[in-house]
Amino acid sequence: MAAIPFDQRDGKIYLDGDMVDWKDAKIHVLTHALHYASCVFEGERAYNGVIFKSLEHSERLHKSAAIMGMKLPLSPDELTALKDKVLKANNIQDGYVRAFAWRGSEQMGVSAQLTQTHIAIAAWDWGSYFSAEKREQGINLCMAQYRRPAPDMAPTQAKAAGLYMICTISKHNAEAQGYDDALMLDYRGYVAEATGANLFLIKDEKIHTPTPDCFLNGITRQTVIKLAKDKGYELIERHIKPEELGDFEECFLTGSAAEVTAVGSIADHKYTVGPIVRDLRDAYESLVRQL
Repeated sequence: MAAIPFDQRDGKIYLDGDMVDWKDAKIHVLTHALHYASCVFEGERAYNGVIFKSLEHSERLHKSAAIMGMKLPLSPDELTALKDKVLKANNIQDGYVRAFAWRGSEQMGVSAQLTQTHIAIAAWDWGSYFSAEKREQGINLCMAQYRRPAPDMAPTQAKAAGLYMICTISKHNAEAQGYDDALMLDYRGYVAEATGANLFLIKDEKIHTPTPDCFLNGITRQTVIKLAKDKGYELIERHIKPEELGDFEECFLTGSAAEVTAVGSIADHKYTVGPIVRDLRDAYESLVRQL
């Protein structure tokens, strides 16, 4: 059965001060964000009717907007309360929440000083990002053809729509080759992240993760690092060369959508879904559901 297109679903979406019917949440074709990528967003998970780390996501949306030169009309606390309202309006227990802000259609051109900053929040039911089989065996990654840009070439610490263009291209290319995702290097050639999730690698019971100096230090990433340290694992944050990928035994990704997802291979390098990945995956699942 084909998935229902997102513009044809039922429910409620918050849009600029009003809770509107899902199918009526529309913008004009000459909206600045559509043409110039002036949009910032958050992807969040709800478990048992509660959005995990909702305030942190709201604060990051404010930070992203500020980096992009946009001023949000709602405070982080107000955004957090509205996300809960949207969740309840759609009767969602386990789902995904997308809060985002963009420049409108008041002005068209590279300059956008006269545009209004708009805000919308949507939520929908959503299970695991990958199938149960993939989660058990580990997903397979190829190498992406694009690299994460340098901090002086793009606003790399903003969760901004334009930064995901190369992610979509790389993900599509990976899927066309039969892979689940792609691993991106950074502008210097170091290992960075997957197209929408942070990377962790394990050898000799030590957990290694790339330094997030040109990509987002994900909220899930920070959560899992704390879980790992609380459990007594040694966590090493450093620049990792691609030629090191074959030295590791286990590998996993983290993200609000991906949660903790085991990786079975990156290109020709194979990994086991081993005890540390399983331990952290179980710990994260317990934390978000407060088991």
